[in-house]
Amino acid sequence: MTDERTQVLAANAAFYRAFEKKDISAMSVVWSQGTGSLCIHPGRNVLKGWKAIHDSWEQIFNNTNYIEIETEIIATEVRNNIAYVVLGENLLQVVRGRRVQAQSMATNIFERMGSSWYLVNHHGSPLIR
Repeated sequence: MTDERTQVLAANAAFYRAFEKKDISAMSVVWSQGTGSLCIHPGRNVLKGWKAIHDSWEQIFNNTNYIEIETEIIATEVRNNIAYVVLGENLLQVVRGRRVQAQSMATNIFERMGSSWYLVNHHGSPLIR
């Protein structure tokens, strides 16, 4: 595994750790703060720019009592300053006392800025079984 690929996978793991811990500060470290960042939560419209993305994660965290996420990486590619991770997500959430399980496929796109990799696009699509 190349050093760059290891760094991208570490950034991807940091994203899911922040998600699972409902930690908006940690989420802010992972994401690019730029206006070009995009986020598509499963079944939702595109969010553009860090402010809208931040607000969406804050709302998810505030309305969710518990989150547990298992991921299965399907593919990782690094090309110059852009990288992507395609993976399956298995989520268990407790929302307003109700247990909710969901599966989705996600693509996370990272951009290297300076010596660090930042998430610039998260796209989750629900799996219907």
